[in-house]
Amino acid sequence: MQYSIVGDSLPAVIIRLNPGETIISEVGGRTWSRGPILTETKGGSAGKALGRLISGESLFMSHYTAQGPAEIAFTSSFPGRIVVRELRPGESVICQKSAFLCATAGVELSVHLQKKLGAGLLGGEGFIMQKVTGPGLVFFELDGYCPEYVLQPGEQMVLDTGVLAIMDETCSMDVQMVKGMKNILLGGEGLVDTVITGPGRVYLQTMSAAHLARLLAGLAPKK
Repeated sequence: MQYSIVGDSLPAVIIRLNPGETIISEVGGRTWSRGPILTETKGGSAGKALGRLISGESLFMSHYTAQGPAEIAFTSSFPGRIVVRELRPGESVICQKSAFLCATAGVELSVHLQKKLGAGLLGGEGFIMQKVTGPGLVFFELDGYCPEYVLQPGEQMVLDTGVLAIMDETCSMDVQMVKGMKNILLGGEGLVDTVITGPGRVYLQTMSAAHLARLLAGLAPKK
């Protein structure tokens, strides 16, 4: 299986499939295809399907299997970047619910609940996130510019809410209150910050679709 990522700030991943190879995505995730591809909608086990539903994803998954040499493409829904991770058997990453784009067969999606209630309710990343487990190749769509960091054990990053896109399962997430009443009222940074602690790799996003929607709503003329 070979792939290429094209499109600059509005990217697409084009995957060339050999006969018998399968790509999975959320239902209807494919943008275009060429060649003989069998499309099947599957739900997997009841537990996994329910977990996807709870995490805000579709109850079923689309499976695209090449019946001969074929090409299939998936596109980002927002200006940004497509990130590729090759996960080893049992290796997992935690991501925003909207980050998963597609993956090779064998990759499993499940719900990830934040262990600390405060991190989930106040952190801006959500109490319910998505867990993606290998083995296989996974493609994620991230919004805006997307820097990557590798955190050492115990090393921390302090983020604005909504900035975290993906982190290794070895990382942990918590929230901390902004210090100082003046900073809370006048600093413009909000009430809490998201704190990520290593070890592991972290992917950030500079402009989420939700953040852009809030900015545009603030610019709308008042009636």
